[in-house]
Amino acid sequence: MYMLVENRTSSHLHLKRSPGIRSWSLCVGIASIGLAAAYYSADSLAWKLFYMAGCFFVAAQNLEQWEEAVFDKKKGTVCLKTFNLYKKLLTLSKGGNEQVVAPLNEIRDVNVEEEVVRYFGKGYLVVLRFITGFSHPLTQSAVLGCRSDVEAVAKLITGFLELHRVESPQDLSQSSETEASDGEEPQDKY
Repeated sequence: MYMLVENRTSSHLHLKRSPGIRSWSLCVGIASIGLAAAYYSADSLAWKLFYMAGCFFVAAQNLEQWEEAVFDKKKGTVCLKTFNLYKKLLTLSKGGNEQVVAPLNEIRDVNVEEEVVRYFGKGYLVVLRFITGFSHPLTQSAVLGCRSDVEAVAKLITGFLELHRVESPQDLSQSSETEASDGEEPQDKY
């Protein structure tokens, strides 16, 4: 699953993502290696603690992030939050939380992008495109396979932000005027 809908109203959309089963399995597997090395080794207590601490840090490093996206029409903002357990442990709870806040009215498009994941194939993620030309992914990591899940989240966000609406007749007349003025420019003849 790419992201789960935590809360959805007409003015508020809250999406969440937690580490998946692959991430937790890898974390438990690496931590188990440290426990087994400490249990079965004939080394001193200091070395056993080193084995366990090292494997627990590697396990925490490989754990995916907790991520949230909060779209709030009342405040007019989108807030993208990430929480990383490894950074939290390294900075002794001072870091690990990252937050990006952007105005909703600057989002012009929501796309699904494909990302090549080494050894595993293709991954997909939602990218928010802003009027300023800036693009920001909704999540920091792509989901392997499951393009339909990612497209469903993109469609949900597009519908919530009403980005799919048809241009008004005034917008269409302005675009036809600019096309006509482009055609009046002198052409070079060779």
